[in-house]
Amino acid sequence: MAEMSYRTALVTGASSGLGRGLALWLAKRGLRVFAAGRRMPQLQALAAEAQAAGATVEPVEMDVTQVESTQERLLELDAECGGLDLVVANAGVGGVTHGRRMEWAPVRAIIDTNVTGAAATLTAVLPRMVERRRGHLVGISSLAAHRGLAGHAAYSASKAFLATFLESLRVDLSNTGVRVTCVFPGFVKSEMTANNAFPMPFLMETEEAVELMGAGILRGDAELSFPWQLAIPSRLAKVLPNPIFDAAARRLR
Repeated sequence: MAEMSYRTALVTGASSGLGRGLALWLAKRGLRVFAAGRRMPQLQALAAEAQAAGATVEPVEMDVTQVESTQERLLELDAECGGLDLVVANAGVGGVTHGRRMEWAPVRAIIDTNVTGAAATLTAVLPRMVERRRGHLVGISSLAAHRGLAGHAAYSASKAFLATFLESLRVDLSNTGVRVTCVFPGFVKSEMTANNAFPMPFLMETEEAVELMGAGILRGDAELSFPWQLAIPSRLAKVLPNPIFDAAARRLR
C-alpha cells in the first residue's frame, strides 16, 4: 500500500493513559487531533499542553457506550475537518470477572465499552473512508486477547473480539486504500493498571509504549505487539494444548 500522509486523527479514551499519550504524540507530528473522552477537564489540560508545544489537540466530550451519539459526532467531525484520516478506538475498561463470582453488571460494562463502543467508533466513518479511498482504522486490543486469562473472562473476550473484528476488516478492505492496524499491548502504566492487585511482568512506561504504538501506526503495520518479552509467550500460548494451558493459567490466578 502506498505511503499515507496524515492530516487529521481522532483518538478515543484520550483523557489518560495510552490514549492521552498517543493523541499528544500525533499532534506533535503535525496532525490535527480530536481527543475524545468522558472527562472534559482532562481533555482541556491535554489541549493546553499540546498548544504549549505548538501542536493542535481539540477536546471532544464523548462516551463511546452511547453508540448513536458517538457515531453522529464522528460523522460531524469527519465533515468538519474534510475527512478523518486516522480513527483510533482506544477507549477501554478492565476489571475482574471471575467465573466463580460472576455478575452481569461488570461484564456488561466491559462489553459496552470494549466491544460495542469500539465497533461503533471504527464503523462510523468507514463507508466514507472507502469512498475516499484513504483512511486508517486502529484498535487497541491486548495481549490478553490470545487466551482466556483466569479471572478476566470479559476483558480477554472483549479484546479477542476486537482483534478478530479488525482482522476481518483488514481482509475486506484490501485494495481500498484504507489501512487497518490492531495493537496488542502488554502491561502499561495507567489509571487502569494502577488498580491491579496482581503481578504485572515487564510493566512499561506510558511514553515508551506510545512511541512503539505511534511508530507502528504510521508505518501502517497490520499488527503490533509489545513488549516482546510478553508478546512472544502470549503468541506461543495460543498453540498450547488446553490441559497444559489450563494448568499454567490456574497458577496465575
